[in-house]
Amino acid sequence: MRLNLKRSKGTCRALLLLVLSLTLNLHNTFAQQDSHVTGLVTDSKGLTIPGATVKLKGTQKATATTVNGTFSIAAGAGDVLVITSIGYKAQEVTITSQKYYKVQMAEDNASLKEIVVIGYGTSTRKTLSSAVSTVKAEDLNKGAIADIGQLLQGKVAGVNISASGDPNKPAAVVLRGASTINSPGAPYYVIDGIPGGDIAGIAPNDIVTVDVLKDAAATAIYGNRAANGVIMVTTRRGKKGQSQVTYSGYMGTEKVSNNLKLMNSDQLRAYIAANNNAFSPNDDKSANTNWMKAIERSTAFSQNHNLSLSGGGEHNTYSASLNYFKKQGILTASSLERLIGRLNIDQYALDDKVKFSLNISNSESNSNNEPLQNIVLLQAAKHMPISPVKNADGTYFENLNTTGYFNPLAMVNNAQDNTKYHVLMGGFVTEVKLPFDLTYNVNLSYQRTTANHGEFYSSYFSKYPTSNFYNNPDPGIGIAHTLIGSLFGTNGSALRNVYENTSKTLETFLSWNKTFGSHSVNAVLGYSYQQNVVGDGFQATSTNFPIDNIGFLNLTLGNPYAISSYRINLGNDLTYAKTLMISDFFRVNYNYKEKYLLQASIRRDGSSTFGVNNRWGYFPSVGLAWRITQEDFMKNQTLFDDLKLRASYGITGNSFGIGAYNAQLFYGISGTYYDNGVQAAAYAPAQGTNPNLKWERTATKNIGLDFSILRGKVSGSVEVYDKNTTNMLYKYSVSPTLVPGGQIWANGGSINNKGIEISLNATPVSTQKFTWSSGATVTFNKNKITSLKNPYTNGDSIRYSDPEGPGQTNATLQILKVGYPVGEFFSLKYAGKDANGASLFFKKDGTTTTSPSIGTDYFYLGSPQPKVILGWNNTFRYKSFDLNIFLRGTLGNKIFNATRADLSYTAGATTNNILVSAGNDKISDTKNSYYSDRYIENGSYVRLDNATLGYNFKNVVKYVNNIRVYVSGNNLATITGYKGIDPEINQGGIAPGIDYNNFYPKTRTLLFGVNVSFQ
Repeated sequence: MRLNLKRSKGTCRALLLLVLSLTLNLHNTFAQQDSHVTGLVTDSKGLTIPGATVKLKGTQKATATTVNGTFSIAAGAGDVLVITSIGYKAQEVTITSQKYYKVQMAEDNASLKEIVVIGYGTSTRKTLSSAVSTVKAEDLNKGAIADIGQLLQGKVAGVNISASGDPNKPAAVVLRGASTINSPGAPYYVIDGIPGGDIAGIAPNDIVTVDVLKDAAATAIYGNRAANGVIMVTTRRGKKGQSQVTYSGYMGTEKVSNNLKLMNSDQLRAYIAANNNAFSPNDDKSANTNWMKAIERSTAFSQNHNLSLSGGGEHNTYSASLNYFKKQGILTASSLERLIGRLNIDQYALDDKVKFSLNISNSESNSNNEPLQNIVLLQAAKHMPISPVKNADGTYFENLNTTGYFNPLAMVNNAQDNTKYHVLMGGFVTEVKLPFDLTYNVNLSYQRTTANHGEFYSSYFSKYPTSNFYNNPDPGIGIAHTLIGSLFGTNGSALRNVYENTSKTLETFLSWNKTFGSHSVNAVLGYSYQQNVVGDGFQATSTNFPIDNIGFLNLTLGNPYAISSYRINLGNDLTYAKTLMISDFFRVNYNYKEKYLLQASIRRDGSSTFGVNNRWGYFPSVGLAWRITQEDFMKNQTLFDDLKLRASYGITGNSFGIGAYNAQLFYGISGTYYDNGVQAAAYAPAQGTNPNLKWERTATKNIGLDFSILRGKVSGSVEVYDKNTTNMLYKYSVSPTLVPGGQIWANGGSINNKGIEISLNATPVSTQKFTWSSGATVTFNKNKITSLKNPYTNGDSIRYSDPEGPGQTNATLQILKVGYPVGEFFSLKYAGKDANGASLFFKKDGTTTTSPSIGTDYFYLGSPQPKVILGWNNTFRYKSFDLNIFLRGTLGNKIFNATRADLSYTAGATTNNILVSAGNDKISDTKNSYYSDRYIENGSYVRLDNATLGYNFKNVVKYVNNIRVYVSGNNLATITGYKGIDPEINQGGIAPGIDYNNFYPKTRTLLFGVNVSFQ
């Protein structure tokens, strides 16, 4: 027993020592884990950085520095701290036995290092001396969008973009105000270096960046094509050693966001009864038809699928994609289906001193247009709700006793209008690095666009009287309603045309990029040759078909020769044209210590479209910039990370809007003459020659200020510009005694645009789990015609835009007038009602009258061009969630609501529907719909254009890096006082801001999408 006792005591003593030892070790271990380290985070100047994130690597443990830049975090020896802050490079610190750490962060302003694509080269943002705005792929607009213009809406200061709901109509893009009265004024697109690239050949998913060149210092390198700005589109390319497969797709639904407030049958009956009138029994079938809904889908569907592959080896990279897009229009017969394939390959040779690049894209679009779209919209708006779509026997209801009254749904369902659009773009680039810091480039590009168009009108149209079937064209100069009843032929009619446009371009340039000491020079010397062929194709029509289901694909089944009065339409004799442009260009960029920057360029352009005396033009530019923050006196300041002042001046040209024959004399058919018993066709001059026709020229002065403050948390730019266009191209009507044919193209007049552009980007909140980034653009522009002088007329104004409403023949809405903006509204001034309820209008002398004089009693009534254009984008990220909210709008513009005017014609309320708002006017007031300021409305609006909520799944399954699912809504809400369907009325062309029964309905869209990235 004792022996055992002694042994037990020894064992207990050993166990006691073991427990004591373990306790001490555990205490030390826990003490080590609970230990804290502290520190201070500063920048390179020793200034503290508050709000920096300090994270324990490999864990979720993190903290943020205080307002004094200090931090405290639980960490032990061997742990690694990762310190991050906006505007600085990430810093890692390994914990040792020390308890205090001072961390100095190096500045890393990513925006200054950002690569910007410019003409024939690239630049960094910090060395840029011109006005260029960049929009990255993730910042482009979301939605069922296939058009680059809509992708940019509200994203770039100085760019005014308006779009309708029509899937087949591109957005109108106006950069820094209307620059001319002739051409559409759209910017010039360069896609992956291919000049004049067709945007229909690019899928939005393939875009990496869009660079918008705005001032002349940036655009003058493109000379003759740059007067309306240049948009550079860069698509995706592969990276060496990084193979990636991605899929993105969405499904969407669309519904009409707003409708005209037309009377229903009960409201119209009450109005007619209150005014002691009655309907014709030919119309009153006891129906309650909503004709606008009859021509619309209740829901339109859209889908988009994009599959891309990219990667590369030691000496090559590749990127390929396939995109399928389909969108139904909200009008029943309209839709767009598009398939785009793209391949980009870069191959390196001779120790990477030679690079061959191949860019190919092919786009096939199938556009179904709403047949006679503008007429259908007009007829649906004016049709009586008391009439049915169809009669009891299933035939379409018609009342042809009412002039110009046709069933819109019958027209749609008895006609076809289709265009198949094919775009092939190819570019081959050879880049060779030569000795002495020289680089030589040869760029070959080819573009072919083919439009295969067909229209068919069944025998149903034969019942419509040709004497009063008018078209409903969009407003413009010299555009009026014309009879088109003869288009329908007999027993159906068909039209088919196929036209092809091609562009071949050779651009070769030598670049020198040299840095010596504090000096850096980049120079480019080049040559460009471009040959364009347009309208290479033919057209034919036919009529008198045996049945109605033939369509436009079998013209030979028609028998037009049996109709003695029918003439086959072979198209315009001047459709085909070949033009040639040859250019030499030179640009030099110089900077001293990245502090003083200079850019100068000159381009010499020649174009075959101008008169023989003026085919060559010279387009110079110069830009200067001063990076103020690089000066010694700015070294100790703490507010600005970067501050740069820029100034530029340059001249660009415009040859758009005219063709190969505009400077030449040509003849056309001019009646007949009697020749030996036969009435033979007579020919006479149709247009006079002008050997002095020359370039339209736009001179732009620009002052810009770029800044970055608060360690990159806030950055932006301010631009002030003055743009003046002279020698505008225009077709003048003059006396045939002066010019053969009475028509001639000449130069005359000038337009000025002045404006301010503000762009701001900020990251108000940035923590480990939550960030909020925000970007805003504000544009102010003032447009004014400064001259209309020309060699052939002495007038200082042109009245135009003639909707030809009831009883208003020759009543125009707009005027080109010196001292006023393009599209200035010029019409009658409403003065209320007289004692009998008749509409009164002011005369020029200030008195009132019920019978105003068209043109004489007109007043200047406001501008359709917005004074302010706004865009505001916000992105919130919390863990794996992201939310983007985008608002945009315009302020200060007017809209001439001619739709409301015509649908307020109460005198015709027994035969045509009217708006609810017209119910207070008497049916005896025959002039209540006269175009006047009564129907000019404030077009300002602010729109919640998009909201997108997404969630990211990381490493869900093997071979899948990331899955993002999202839901997105477009056109969610609009704040406006405008009474029409939508305030976003077309801002492009010569007749902006007119709503005239031709506005395709806007929709509200809901999308469900997914993006998947594979390893």
